[in-house]
Amino acid sequence: MGVRVLDQWAVIGPYDFVNVVEAPDLVTIARVSAELSARGTVRIMTLPAIPIDEFIAGLVRHDS
Repeated sequence: MGVRVLDQWAVIGPYDFVNVVEAPDLVTIARVSAELSARGTVRIMTLPAIPIDEFIAGLVRHDS
């Protein structure tokens, strides 16, 4: 589906597993999430991530 699994962990808490995936865009990951959750066997929480350097650069004001 155009998504690559980068890492997986088994965790203790409200969720059993954490998967870190890479997708070309948010629409692609939304499609994958909808497909997987439609099966009724998983609950999915999607947390889009921004590399810290891009995040900090986005905080800098560019006044004209």
